Amino acid sequence: MAIAILYPALAQIVLTLVVLLGMGLQRNKALRSGAVTVDDIALDSTRWPAHARQFGNCYANQFELPVLFYALCLIAQVTHAADLIMVIFAWIFVVSRIAHAYVHTTSNVVRLRANMFILGFVALVVMTVLLLFRLLLTAGI
Repeated sequence: MAIAILYPALAQIVLTLVVLLGMGLQRNKALRSGAVTVDDIALDSTRWPAHARQFGNCYANQFELPVLFYALCLIAQVTHAADLIMVIFAWIFVVSRIAHAYVHTTSNVVRLRANMFILGFVALVVMTVLLLFRLLLTAGI
């Protein structure tokens, strides 16, 4: 079961790559259409058109909470603390991040996006607590 925790981690990596591709496509589209020039955005990333900024912000978000997620998955895998419950919460985290990214790059309804963020955050907290207790129990503390 320990290796199963790596599948949601890989899914999160794929999500990050998809968002990166979307960001690149949106930025390329903005440059080709003349909405911005290279000089416009060279030192000021706020000059991208709104949709390109949405993708850029979404991409940046993939290096916030998910960094903790990756660390938890690796620690759980290495210590063999990744059981079915941990894997389920890992998938909940990833699904919440997919939903968060979808909302962020489409309608960008902040309240809905915040709810997806909170769901992922709670899943991450549960994973952290589970891992902490499992490690403490196996250490005999």
